[in-house]
Amino acid sequence: MLHEFLYKEYDFSPETQFLLYFADFIKDKEKINQWLEQGKIVIADRYFTTTIAYQCLKGFSLDKALKIARLFDLLKPDTVVYIDIPAKIAVERKFKEKGDLDRHEGDIKFLLELRSVFQKLVKDNTFANWVMVNGEEEISQVFEQVKKYV
Repeated sequence: MLHEFLYKEYDFSPETQFLLYFADFIKDKEKINQWLEQGKIVIADRYFTTTIAYQCLKGFSLDKALKIARLFDLLKPDTVVYIDIPAKIAVERKFKEKGDLDRHEGDIKFLLELRSVFQKLVKDNTFANWVMVNGEEEISQVFEQVKKYV
């Protein structure tokens, strides 16, 4: 359903979007806990912090999102690595990577606003400790910066 939403086959309210993404995190909670208990390092791409950025930009309450995370004992990451990149460069790279952009990836106005939301989440260390990586560098340099934090 999430994929179909992203490619405009469905349209959901911000609340429904939040709950669909949140359910996806909760379904993996036990597995992640097991990995951590085994001493494994878990790296998640686009975890809860991404959901709060996207859905709160669309009008879902940040306070409500954080309360739901607490209610379900959602795991907090040790560190969130945010790759900061201007919207125009993000669209160019994403199009080069996959060609077919989803409803968010091709929307420059949305991406500009989203970048501001992410920067505020970073500044406030919302839900976890955040670090920001300069995404305007060459991809290989961005990867080296990310590795430093991981």
